[in-house]
Amino acid sequence: MGRRGTAGQEKDTGGSGDAGTGGAGGPRPDAGPAGDAAPGGPGARTGADPALKPDATPAPAAVAAAGSGMRRADVGAGAGAGADPGPEPGAEPDADRVVATPTPAPAPAPASVAAGGGGSGGLVAQLRRPPGGRDARIMLLAQLLDRTGTGVWAASSVLFFTFVVGLDAGRLGLMLGVGAIAGIAGSPVAGHLADRFPVRPLLIACHLLRLAALCAMLAVTRFELLLPIVALTHLGDRAAKTLEMLFATRVAGERRATYQALSRSAANAGYAVGAGIAAIGLAVGTRGAYEVLILGNALSFLAASALVWRTREPHGHGRLVTPARPAQGATPHGETAPGGEARSRRRSPWRDRAYLRFVLLDMPLNLDDSLLNVGLPLWLVHHTDAPHAVVPAFLAVNTVLVVVLQLTVSAKVGTPRQAAGAVAWYGLFLLAACALLALTPAHGPWAASAILLGAAVLVTAAELVRSVCSWELAVSLAPQQARASYLGVAGISPSAQKAVGPLLLTGAVMAAGPAGWLALGAGVAGLALVQRRAALRRLDAVLPAA
Repeated sequence: MGRRGTAGQEKDTGGSGDAGTGGAGGPRPDAGPAGDAAPGGPGARTGADPALKPDATPAPAAVAAAGSGMRRADVGAGAGAGADPGPEPGAEPDADRVVATPTPAPAPAPASVAAGGGGSGGLVAQLRRPPGGRDARIMLLAQLLDRTGTGVWAASSVLFFTFVVGLDAGRLGLMLGVGAIAGIAGSPVAGHLADRFPVRPLLIACHLLRLAALCAMLAVTRFELLLPIVALTHLGDRAAKTLEMLFATRVAGERRATYQALSRSAANAGYAVGAGIAAIGLAVGTRGAYEVLILGNALSFLAASALVWRTREPHGHGRLVTPARPAQGATPHGETAPGGEARSRRRSPWRDRAYLRFVLLDMPLNLDDSLLNVGLPLWLVHHTDAPHAVVPAFLAVNTVLVVVLQLTVSAKVGTPRQAAGAVAWYGLFLLAACALLALTPAHGPWAASAILLGAAVLVTAAELVRSVCSWELAVSLAPQQARASYLGVAGISPSAQKAVGPLLLTGAVMAAGPAGWLALGAGVAGLALVQRRAALRRLDAVLPAA
């Protein structure tokens, strides 16, 4: 579980937010020296409210988090929920800036409220007013349409390549494997580019790349030509998902976990709708019906591109992350020390062994995806006499639980350290699911069905925890000045799992029978504890005062 936040926390946690010197909401990428927190003032704001003229006196109600319209900005020491974009065009950088006086800060809202919990009105209210405001709302709609098309493609692509194109199982497997490998490269490439170019046009380019690749499939039937086309499709897909994550860190700031929960709810709803649409086309079963389904997926990318175009880049060059003015006493993993800005800008995630260890350990902590989509169905078919009609119920249970519970789970993880601690729960849930699979009786359809559905619930619980923890730790453990590149590398984990996970389950785990499931569960639980300890140790270095 996409792939999580410091939602609801008013206290600055350094690496968890995007503010250059401790702001919780994250700086606008064009915020220069005037947008940094004053080094010596405990009540210093990170910038003037964009709604105020430079010579205006700020009213208390006017100080609000950028885009959300719901949170008040902190004026306490080191806090600043929602860094402001800086002076209006034409204003002097510092001379006429309005800086809040060090008056007592209002009491922070409860974590459950800020994170989208009970006080916020629930899922529907959060979707209407998400963290990040208008831009976030448009992006969530774009993701809904994108995932609807992806759901159509996921449900029909294998049958299209088999019955329309005429590929045998061997060539189909090779093509999908090459696509999965190409997808692994998509995330770091997107992160590298996002450190140098605006996110918005990059995301539009990814959608248009996928659109062109799908249209080409309608005209190409030769295997050697389909191979690079499918690879480009997977490359664009993973790059787009990484850029969406980077967009969230910019617009949602400290409430990025709430945004991620809303994103996953919208995505799962889109997958469900897409699968339903695909079922209609598959029932018809003609070549024309398959082509209509592919065109429908292509149109979803076109619509998503148009919606992304309506979002706004910050003023200036529009990069997601830009170096902030160095702060006194900054940590080596977060902001740069005075004189070290140039070194921080050149810092590569590929040379950060601690972060690479996090990414490596995160790969097996994404196995819930393969377990749900490959392990459960194949175990039901080959090792039980449960009815095959139970297989669609796995996805139905997963979709409903993610849509309903993701926001609630995200509200429970309010800080980076809570995210690190919750990693252990992922291992526990996956161990319990594997134990149920090991105990599934070979005979007795009702008992087998009930146990397998219970395992699906536990796998979904692991996914809910993973999407929050992996997301939040990927952001919090990355140095701010190179965050886009770091998050691109972190995106390798789900892509690598999609390529290797099914082979692990089919070639080793299920071949070993019940003992294989128990070994897998114990191994993942142990790796989850290792990840928890390593993440907490890194957070102690990055966020010593949090």
